[in-house]
Amino acid sequence: MDNDAYDAELRELQIAMIRTQQLAIKEGWKILVIFEGRDAAGKDGAIARVTAPLARRETRVVALPKPSDREQSQWYFQRYVAHLPAGGEYVLFNRSWYNRAGVEPVMGFCTAEQHEEFLREVPLFERMLVSSGVKLVKFWLDISPDEQAKRLKARRTDPLKVFKTSPLDDVAEAKWDDYTAARDEMLRRTDSDEGPWICVRADHKKPARLNILRWLLQASAPEKVRKGVSKPDPDVIFRFDPAALSDGRLHR
Repeated sequence: MDNDAYDAELRELQIAMIRTQQLAIKEGWKILVIFEGRDAAGKDGAIARVTAPLARRETRVVALPKPSDREQSQWYFQRYVAHLPAGGEYVLFNRSWYNRAGVEPVMGFCTAEQHEEFLREVPLFERMLVSSGVKLVKFWLDISPDEQAKRLKARRTDPLKVFKTSPLDDVAEAKWDDYTAARDEMLRRTDSDEGPWICVRADHKKPARLNILRWLLQASAPEKVRKGVSKPDPDVIFRFDPAALSDGRLHR
């Protein structure tokens, strides 16, 4: 994508995000955006473009570390509840409770029973959030195995990306098929009217970032702001449907 065109649209979208957040603060909206995806799918970069223009006091990015022994003994959702938005706040989860649908079962960090319990409970949990006034958006950023390999290699060799690396990077490629199976089950069983999954084809970062912003604005911006925002490109971003697991829209 042409850099000048990208920068110009990004600026316009971020201005629209500011105008939307002004209304959100005034009206007391509680906005929660979840970013999930494979390692190196581009979650950090997308979140940075969303939050860059927003009010610091009313915007939080949550990226929780490994749970402590005490947290492991709690109700699974308990440590996430403390970070949910209050009125006028915009909260973005960089990975979320959906760890239990992906990395935990794949890496053996939870039991099969805990995984199954999570898949049964999360639609109910999200229904409660939405009924309490939370505006919930869930993004799944999808990339190809070749693009993931390229990005993981860049992490290992670029000193500016040291903090992006993790021990799990070393097995992300080897367990590609296991992560695919976990993703498929997660999308099928946790997509709902209250908490639909929005899938993003993220091999190309710039179109992915612009379309995430477009989707957020079309979903929440006031009408006078939406009128100036381009429609999301369905070749890049779309509401999940089961056919996407086999028709090539999501990578196998």
